[in-house]
Amino acid sequence: MKFTISKQVFLDGLRQVASVVSSKTTLPILSNVKIEAENGQVRFTATDLDVCITGVVPANVLREGTVTLPAKKLVSIISELPEAEVQVDVNQRNQAAVECGRSQFKLNGLPADEFPELPSFEQATVYQVEQNMLRDCIRRTEYAISTDTTRYVLNGISLSFRNGKMTLVATDGRRLALAETALEFPEEQQLDAILPTKAVGELRRLLDEVGTVTIRFTRNQAAFEINDTLLISKLIDGNYPNYRQVIPTDCKESIELPCGELLETVRRVSLLSVDKSTNIKLNFRENELEVASSAEGVGEAHESMTITYSGRPLSISFNPDFFMAPLKTMAGDTVITLNLIDEMSPGVLKIGDEFLYVLMPMRSPN
Repeated sequence: MKFTISKQVFLDGLRQVASVVSSKTTLPILSNVKIEAENGQVRFTATDLDVCITGVVPANVLREGTVTLPAKKLVSIISELPEAEVQVDVNQRNQAAVECGRSQFKLNGLPADEFPELPSFEQATVYQVEQNMLRDCIRRTEYAISTDTTRYVLNGISLSFRNGKMTLVATDGRRLALAETALEFPEEQQLDAILPTKAVGELRRLLDEVGTVTIRFTRNQAAFEINDTLLISKLIDGNYPNYRQVIPTDCKESIELPCGELLETVRRVSLLSVDKSTNIKLNFRENELEVASSAEGVGEAHESMTITYSGRPLSISFNPDFFMAPLKTMAGDTVITLNLIDEMSPGVLKIGDEFLYVLMPMRSPN
Protein backbone atom coordinates (compact mmCIF):
# COMPACT_ATOMS: atom_id res chain seq x y z
CA MET A 1 0.00 0.00 0.00
CA LYS A 2 1.26 3.47 -0.86
CA PHE A 3 -0.37 6.88 -0.85
CA THR A 4 0.36 10.58 -0.44
CA ILE A 5 -1.88 12.92 1.51
CA SER A 6 -1.98 16.40 3.00
CA LYS A 7 -0.68 16.40 6.59
CA GLN A 8 -3.76 18.22 7.92
CA VAL A 9 -6.23 16.01 6.04
CA PHE A 10 -4.37 12.93 7.35
CA LEU A 11 -4.44 14.25 10.92
CA ASP A 12 -8.11 15.25 10.81
CA GLY A 13 -9.07 11.82 9.47
CA LEU A 14 -7.10 10.03 12.17
CA ARG A 15 -8.46 12.17 15.00
CA GLN A 16 -11.99 11.62 13.77
CA VAL A 17 -11.75 7.93 14.66
CA ALA A 18 -8.87 7.55 17.15
CA SER A 19 -10.82 8.81 20.16
CA VAL A 20 -12.60 5.44 20.51
CA VAL A 21 -9.32 3.54 20.86
CA SER A 22 -8.86 2.30 24.43
CA SER A 23 -5.45 2.60 26.09
CA LYS A 24 -6.24 -0.35 28.39
CA THR A 25 -7.14 -3.04 25.88
CA THR A 26 -5.68 -6.54 26.21
CA LEU A 27 -6.04 -7.14 22.46
CA PRO A 28 -3.16 -5.46 20.56
CA ILE A 29 -5.22 -5.12 17.37
CA LEU A 30 -7.69 -2.83 19.18
CA SER A 31 -4.88 -0.33 19.82
CA ASN A 32 -4.54 0.04 16.06
CA VAL A 33 -6.38 2.03 13.42
CA LYS A 34 -7.27 0.20 10.23
CA ILE A 35 -6.16 2.09 7.10
CA GLU A 36 -7.55 1.19 3.66
CA ALA A 37 -6.32 2.96 0.53
CA GLU A 38 -8.27 2.64 -2.73
CA ASN A 39 -10.10 4.67 -5.40
CA GLY A 40 -8.50 7.99 -4.51
CA GLN A 41 -9.35 7.88 -0.85
CA VAL A 42 -8.16 6.54 2.50
CA ARG A 43 -10.56 5.03 5.01
CA PHE A 44 -9.73 5.00 8.73
CA THR A 45 -11.49 2.66 11.16
CA ALA A 46 -11.06 2.31 14.93
CA THR A 47 -13.01 0.33 17.52
CA ASP A 48 -13.05 -0.84 21.13
CA LEU A 49 -15.59 -3.59 20.24
CA ASP A 50 -18.42 -1.49 21.76
CA VAL A 51 -18.08 1.63 19.62
CA CYS A 52 -16.63 1.85 16.13
CA ILE A 53 -15.96 4.91 13.95
CA THR A 54 -14.98 4.82 10.30
CA GLY A 55 -14.25 7.85 8.12
CA VAL A 56 -12.99 8.66 4.62
CA VAL A 57 -10.59 11.36 3.37
CA PRO A 58 -9.22 12.10 -0.13
CA ALA A 59 -5.68 10.96 -1.00
CA ASN A 60 -3.45 10.18 -3.95
CA VAL A 61 -3.43 6.37 -3.89
CA LEU A 62 -0.35 5.01 -5.65
CA ARG A 63 -0.81 1.39 -4.58
CA GLU A 64 -3.98 0.02 -3.02
CA GLY A 65 -3.85 -1.96 0.19
CA THR A 66 -4.83 -2.28 3.85
CA VAL A 67 -2.91 -2.24 7.12
CA THR A 68 -3.43 -1.52 10.82
CA LEU A 69 -1.06 0.81 12.67
CA PRO A 70 -0.83 1.92 16.34
CA ALA A 71 -3.45 4.67 16.54
CA LYS A 72 -2.13 6.88 19.34
CA LYS A 73 1.46 6.68 18.11
CA LEU A 74 0.45 7.49 14.54
CA VAL A 75 -1.57 10.52 15.67
CA SER A 76 1.42 11.74 17.69
CA ILE A 77 3.74 11.40 14.70
CA ILE A 78 1.46 13.07 12.15
CA SER A 79 0.59 15.95 14.50
CA GLU A 80 4.30 16.85 14.82
CA LEU A 81 5.08 16.77 11.09
CA PRO A 82 5.53 20.02 9.13
CA GLU A 83 2.65 21.36 7.02
CA ALA A 84 3.46 19.44 3.85
CA GLU A 85 2.56 16.33 1.89
CA VAL A 86 2.92 13.03 3.75
CA GLN A 87 3.84 9.77 2.01
CA VAL A 88 2.91 6.41 3.53
CA ASP A 89 4.45 3.26 2.06
CA VAL A 90 3.57 -0.12 3.62
CA ASN A 91 5.54 -3.26 2.80
CA GLN A 92 4.42 -6.89 2.90
CA ARG A 93 5.56 -7.21 6.53
CA ASN A 94 2.99 -4.55 7.58
CA GLN A 95 5.73 -2.03 8.27
CA ALA A 96 4.82 1.54 7.30
CA ALA A 97 7.38 4.09 6.15
CA VAL A 98 6.06 7.58 6.86
CA GLU A 99 7.87 10.48 5.19
CA CYS A 100 7.25 14.22 5.26
CA GLY A 101 9.92 16.71 4.26
CA ARG A 102 13.10 15.56 5.98
CA SER A 103 11.23 13.50 8.59
CA GLN A 104 11.19 9.72 8.23
CA PHE A 105 9.50 7.16 10.48
CA LYS A 106 9.04 3.41 10.33
CA LEU A 107 6.08 2.04 12.22
CA ASN A 108 5.30 -1.64 12.76
CA GLY A 109 1.70 -2.65 12.13
CA LEU A 110 -0.49 -5.75 12.31
CA PRO A 111 -2.32 -7.60 9.50
CA ALA A 112 -5.67 -6.07 8.58
CA ASP A 113 -7.40 -9.46 8.63
CA GLU A 114 -7.03 -9.50 12.44
CA PHE A 115 -9.17 -6.35 12.72
CA PRO A 116 -12.85 -6.89 13.72
CA GLU A 117 -15.39 -6.88 10.90
CA LEU A 118 -18.13 -4.24 10.85
CA PRO A 119 -21.66 -5.55 11.59
CA SER A 120 -24.32 -5.66 8.88
CA PHE A 121 -27.27 -3.26 8.89
CA GLU A 122 -29.13 -4.67 5.88
CA GLN A 123 -32.25 -5.53 7.92
CA ALA A 124 -32.32 -2.30 9.92
CA THR A 125 -34.97 0.21 10.95
CA VAL A 126 -33.96 3.54 9.39
CA TYR A 127 -34.61 7.15 10.42
CA GLN A 128 -33.49 10.49 8.96
CA VAL A 129 -32.82 13.29 11.46
CA GLU A 130 -31.40 16.80 11.10
CA GLN A 131 -27.91 16.83 12.60
CA ASN A 132 -28.37 20.02 14.61
CA MET A 133 -31.68 18.73 15.98
CA LEU A 134 -30.13 15.51 17.27
CA ARG A 135 -27.07 17.33 18.60
CA ASP A 136 -29.19 19.80 20.57
CA CYS A 137 -31.27 16.98 22.06
CA ILE A 138 -28.09 15.21 23.17
CA ARG A 139 -26.62 18.38 24.69
CA ARG A 140 -29.81 18.95 26.66
CA THR A 141 -29.85 15.46 28.18
CA GLU A 142 -26.40 13.82 28.34
CA TYR A 143 -25.34 15.54 31.59
CA ALA A 144 -28.02 13.57 33.46
CA ILE A 145 -26.67 10.14 32.43
CA SER A 146 -25.94 7.96 35.46
CA THR A 147 -22.35 6.99 36.24
CA ASP A 148 -23.45 4.23 38.63
CA THR A 149 -22.37 1.04 36.85
CA THR A 150 -24.68 -1.11 39.01
CA ARG A 151 -27.65 0.46 37.19
CA TYR A 152 -26.37 -0.27 33.72
CA VAL A 153 -29.59 0.62 31.86
CA LEU A 154 -29.12 4.20 33.07
CA ASN A 155 -25.53 4.37 31.72
CA GLY A 156 -26.73 5.90 28.47
CA ILE A 157 -29.49 7.87 26.78
CA SER A 158 -32.92 6.42 26.04
CA LEU A 159 -33.75 7.01 22.36
CA SER A 160 -37.42 6.61 21.52
CA PHE A 161 -39.22 6.96 18.20
CA ARG A 162 -42.95 6.94 18.92
CA ASN A 163 -46.09 8.84 17.94
CA GLY A 164 -44.32 11.06 15.43
CA LYS A 165 -41.68 12.17 17.93
CA MET A 166 -38.04 11.48 18.72
CA THR A 167 -37.48 11.53 22.48
CA LEU A 168 -34.16 11.46 24.32
CA VAL A 169 -34.08 10.86 28.08
CA ALA A 170 -31.31 10.55 30.66
CA THR A 171 -31.56 10.14 34.43
CA ASP A 172 -29.35 9.29 37.38
CA GLY A 173 -32.17 8.91 39.89
CA ARG A 174 -31.78 12.43 41.30
CA ARG A 175 -32.63 14.30 38.12
CA LEU A 176 -34.17 13.56 34.74
CA ALA A 177 -33.62 15.40 31.46
CA LEU A 178 -35.96 14.94 28.48
CA ALA A 179 -35.66 16.49 25.01
CA GLU A 180 -38.31 15.85 22.38
CA THR A 181 -38.86 16.89 18.78
CA ALA A 182 -41.34 16.10 16.02
CA LEU A 183 -40.07 13.66 13.41
CA GLU A 184 -41.69 12.04 10.39
CA PHE A 185 -41.42 8.25 10.11
CA PRO A 186 -43.79 5.38 9.26
CA GLU A 187 -46.27 4.56 12.01
CA GLU A 188 -45.06 0.95 12.16
CA GLN A 189 -41.51 2.12 12.94
CA GLN A 190 -42.01 2.55 16.70
CA LEU A 191 -38.72 1.86 18.47
CA ASP A 192 -36.97 2.20 21.84
CA ALA A 193 -33.22 1.85 22.38
CA ILE A 194 -30.53 2.78 24.92
CA LEU A 195 -27.32 4.28 23.53
CA PRO A 196 -24.27 3.91 25.86
CA THR A 197 -22.50 6.93 27.33
CA LYS A 198 -19.34 6.63 25.23
CA ALA A 199 -21.30 6.42 21.99
CA VAL A 200 -23.39 9.43 23.05
CA GLY A 201 -20.27 11.55 23.53
CA GLU A 202 -18.72 10.47 20.24
CA LEU A 203 -21.97 11.08 18.38
CA ARG A 204 -22.33 14.61 19.74
CA ARG A 205 -18.74 15.34 18.72
CA LEU A 206 -19.37 14.19 15.14
CA LEU A 207 -22.68 15.97 14.57
CA ASP A 208 -22.61 19.23 12.61
CA GLU A 209 -24.75 22.36 12.24
CA VAL A 210 -26.13 21.38 8.83
CA GLY A 211 -27.12 18.20 7.01
CA THR A 212 -28.93 15.05 8.03
CA VAL A 213 -27.85 11.95 9.90
CA THR A 214 -29.11 8.54 8.83
CA ILE A 215 -29.78 6.31 11.84
CA ARG A 216 -30.06 2.54 11.51
CA PHE A 217 -31.12 0.18 14.30
CA THR A 218 -30.90 -3.58 14.55
CA ARG A 219 -31.82 -5.55 17.67
CA ASN A 220 -28.54 -4.81 19.47
CA GLN A 221 -26.67 -2.26 17.34
CA ALA A 222 -27.09 1.29 16.07
CA ALA A 223 -25.33 3.05 13.19
CA PHE A 224 -25.16 6.79 12.59
CA GLU A 225 -24.10 7.91 9.11
CA ILE A 226 -22.88 11.52 9.24
CA ASN A 227 -21.48 12.92 5.99
CA ASP A 228 -18.41 10.72 5.27
CA THR A 229 -18.27 9.28 8.79
CA LEU A 230 -20.01 6.23 10.24
CA LEU A 231 -20.41 5.58 13.97
CA ILE A 232 -21.53 2.12 15.07
CA SER A 233 -22.37 1.23 18.66
CA LYS A 234 -23.71 -1.67 20.64
CA LEU A 235 -26.97 -0.88 22.43
CA ILE A 236 -27.52 -1.43 26.14
CA ASP A 237 -29.55 -4.61 26.62
CA GLY A 238 -32.43 -3.85 28.96
CA ASN A 239 -35.60 -1.83 29.46
CA TYR A 240 -35.38 1.82 30.41
CA PRO A 241 -37.49 2.72 33.50
CA ASN A 242 -40.94 4.25 33.05
CA TYR A 243 -39.76 7.83 33.50
CA ARG A 244 -43.18 9.36 32.76
CA GLN A 245 -44.44 8.33 36.20
CA VAL A 246 -41.86 10.49 38.02
CA ILE A 247 -42.73 13.70 36.16
CA PRO A 248 -44.94 15.85 38.45
CA THR A 249 -48.20 16.93 36.85
CA ASP A 250 -49.90 18.80 39.72
CA CYS A 251 -47.72 21.89 40.09
CA LYS A 252 -49.01 24.73 42.27
CA GLU A 253 -46.77 27.52 40.99
CA SER A 254 -45.48 28.18 37.45
CA ILE A 255 -42.76 30.84 37.16
CA GLU A 256 -41.13 32.14 33.96
CA LEU A 257 -37.41 32.90 34.34
CA PRO A 258 -34.74 34.26 31.95
CA CYS A 259 -32.10 31.54 31.42
CA GLY A 260 -29.08 33.80 31.06
CA GLU A 261 -29.70 35.95 34.12
CA LEU A 262 -30.73 32.95 36.22
CA LEU A 263 -27.57 31.03 35.31
CA GLU A 264 -25.30 33.99 36.11
CA THR A 265 -27.03 34.59 39.44
CA VAL A 266 -26.86 30.96 40.56
CA ARG A 267 -23.24 30.68 39.40
CA ARG A 268 -22.19 33.69 41.50
CA VAL A 269 -24.11 32.64 44.59
CA SER A 270 -22.78 29.07 44.41
CA LEU A 271 -19.15 30.25 44.53
CA LEU A 272 -19.20 29.54 48.27
CA SER A 273 -19.86 25.84 47.68
CA VAL A 274 -17.32 23.66 49.47
CA ASP A 275 -18.65 20.16 48.72
CA LYS A 276 -21.54 18.28 47.15
CA SER A 277 -23.73 18.85 50.23
CA THR A 278 -23.81 22.63 49.68
CA ASN A 279 -27.05 23.84 48.13
CA ILE A 280 -28.58 27.00 46.78
CA LYS A 281 -31.91 28.19 48.11
CA LEU A 282 -34.50 29.83 45.86
CA ASN A 283 -36.77 32.19 47.82
CA PHE A 284 -39.80 33.33 45.83
CA ARG A 285 -41.66 36.43 46.94
CA GLU A 286 -43.94 38.83 45.07
CA ASN A 287 -42.12 39.81 41.86
CA GLU A 288 -38.77 38.76 43.30
CA LEU A 289 -36.50 35.74 43.38
CA GLU A 290 -33.72 35.67 45.96
CA VAL A 291 -30.97 33.10 45.43
CA ALA A 292 -29.03 32.33 48.61
CA SER A 293 -26.22 30.05 49.69
CA SER A 294 -24.25 29.50 52.89
CA ALA A 295 -21.34 27.30 53.87
CA GLU A 296 -20.31 26.70 57.46
CA GLY A 297 -16.98 28.32 58.21
CA VAL A 298 -16.92 30.05 54.82
CA GLY A 299 -19.76 32.56 54.69
CA GLU A 300 -22.97 33.27 52.81
CA ALA A 301 -24.18 34.88 49.58
CA HIS A 302 -27.44 36.45 48.42
CA GLU A 303 -28.57 37.91 45.10
CA SER A 304 -32.02 38.99 43.93
CA MET A 305 -33.72 38.99 40.54
CA THR A 306 -36.83 40.90 39.51
CA ILE A 307 -39.38 38.45 38.12
CA THR A 308 -43.10 38.21 37.50
CA TYR A 309 -44.54 36.26 40.43
CA SER A 310 -47.75 36.69 42.39
CA GLY A 311 -48.03 33.34 44.16
CA ARG A 312 -47.49 32.46 47.81
CA PRO A 313 -44.02 32.85 49.36
CA LEU A 314 -42.07 29.69 48.59
CA SER A 315 -38.54 28.45 49.28
CA ILE A 316 -36.85 25.41 47.78
CA SER A 317 -33.22 24.22 47.74
CA PHE A 318 -31.32 22.47 44.96
CA ASN A 319 -27.85 21.17 44.19
CA PRO A 320 -26.33 24.17 42.34
CA ASP A 321 -24.44 22.10 39.75
CA PHE A 322 -27.54 20.05 38.95
CA PHE A 323 -29.65 23.20 38.71
CA MET A 324 -27.20 24.95 36.38
CA ALA A 325 -26.59 21.93 34.10
CA PRO A 326 -29.60 22.46 31.77
CA LEU A 327 -29.27 26.26 31.85
CA LYS A 328 -25.75 25.97 30.40
CA THR A 329 -27.17 24.30 27.28
CA MET A 330 -29.70 27.08 26.58
CA ALA A 331 -29.33 30.39 24.77
CA GLY A 332 -29.14 33.29 27.22
CA ASP A 333 -32.36 34.89 25.97
CA THR A 334 -34.37 31.68 26.42
CA VAL A 335 -37.28 31.91 28.85
CA ILE A 336 -37.61 28.77 30.95
CA THR A 337 -40.57 27.85 33.14
CA LEU A 338 -40.05 26.51 36.67
CA ASN A 339 -42.99 24.48 37.97
CA LEU A 340 -43.16 23.87 41.72
CA ILE A 341 -45.49 22.02 44.08
CA ASP A 342 -43.90 22.69 47.48
CA GLU A 343 -40.53 22.75 49.25
CA MET A 344 -40.17 18.96 49.40
CA SER A 345 -41.39 17.93 45.93
CA PRO A 346 -39.36 17.80 42.71
CA GLY A 347 -39.10 20.96 40.66
CA VAL A 348 -39.64 20.91 36.90
CA LEU A 349 -37.86 23.18 34.40
CA LYS A 350 -39.62 23.33 31.02
CA ILE A 351 -39.33 24.94 27.60
CA GLY A 352 -42.66 24.35 25.86
CA ASP A 353 -43.01 20.73 24.79
CA GLU A 354 -39.40 20.40 23.62
CA PHE A 355 -37.52 20.18 26.93
CA LEU A 356 -38.23 19.06 30.48
CA TYR A 357 -35.95 18.66 33.51
CA VAL A 358 -37.04 17.12 36.81
CA LEU A 359 -34.82 17.84 39.81
CA MET A 360 -35.12 16.53 43.35
CA PRO A 361 -34.84 19.21 46.07
CA MET A 362 -32.22 19.16 48.82
CA ARG A 363 -32.73 19.60 52.54
CA SER A 364 -32.59 23.30 53.35
CA PRO A 365 -29.76 24.54 55.59
CA ASN A 366 -30.75 25.52 59.08
